[in-house]
Amino acid sequence: MSKYLILLSIALCMPFLAYAQKDRSTDEYKVAAIGFYNLENLFDTIDSPTTNDADFLPYGRLQWNTEKYVSKQANMAKVISQLATEMTPDGVAILGVSEVENRKVLEDLVAQPDIRDRHYQIVHFDSPDERGIDVGLLYQPKYFTPSNAKAYPVSLKDPKTGEEDFTRDILYVSGTFDGDPIHIMVGHWPSRRGGESASAWARAAAAGVCRSIADSLLAVDPEAKILVMGDLNDDPTNKSVATVLKARGKVRQMKDKDLYNPMYDLYKNGSGTLAYRDAWNLFDQMILSQGFVSKSAGGWQLYKTKVFRQPWLLQTEGAFRGYPFRTFVGDIFLNGYSDHLPVYLFFLKKK
Repeated sequence: MSKYLILLSIALCMPFLAYAQKDRSTDEYKVAAIGFYNLENLFDTIDSPTTNDADFLPYGRLQWNTEKYVSKQANMAKVISQLATEMTPDGVAILGVSEVENRKVLEDLVAQPDIRDRHYQIVHFDSPDERGIDVGLLYQPKYFTPSNAKAYPVSLKDPKTGEEDFTRDILYVSGTFDGDPIHIMVGHWPSRRGGESASAWARAAAAGVCRSIADSLLAVDPEAKILVMGDLNDDPTNKSVATVLKARGKVRQMKDKDLYNPMYDLYKNGSGTLAYRDAWNLFDQMILSQGFVSKSAGGWQLYKTKVFRQPWLLQTEGAFRGYPFRTFVGDIFLNGYSDHLPVYLFFLKKK
């Protein structure tokens, strides 16, 4: 009897599954991808008086020379070239990046042979970060046309000592994504230096800036398509993300003006983008407004969430076996990629 019920259930489900596959057919839908990647200290080899780049000079601690720089650029381009190509040959239409020294390193990156044919354009502002690293946005003009860009500072003042600190700005870019107006924020929130709890206030400050921008946009258009992405230095369950930013892990939990965090389930299932003390964190996140998950909004809608985790992006031996295969461990040049794995989202839109 139980076998009969199971077979009957499968038979009843088959029409629905067939419809679902047809409904997602590339004959009926356009596919596009947006991603984020922490490039881990993409510095040039030139001494800049306004940048804390002493380690990344030919005679600095890391002996950062032209050969290493060229290899690092090629490695970054190799990764970017393969993001999202399982569903679209164009790869990521838009890519947020962090830990870049200046615009020039991004110009060198988009000129790399592996991605040159995509004609990525650049949005970048210099940040007041004490390490001299910035965030940026790369985009393919065939998908995205920017109309406005601005750097929003994150004011940091230690609540205990009153001491001021400087961190990366929040990069805001608006424009049209294949006809849909969208708003993008790229951030690299303050680190956990000094301990997770002791530094939580700083990430809450960065989250507050993003939340304020989102509130302003949603006040004008409740179905505005907003995407917050970056290395948040917190997991989806931490206060800065879940409480300050109001990023919910389930669509059904969302209330008015809440955001949706599609990385939540990945994190709960043990997925991560960086490893520390033999545990994975999912600091690299992409968080959406309701306009990307509400059918009533139309246009581009979220389809899939991915962490790009390939065997060649992980170390295969040594004490850090299984960790992301990074450029340096201490002072030792490994010629790897980054200490973070990239993430990306697929979106569908009816043709």
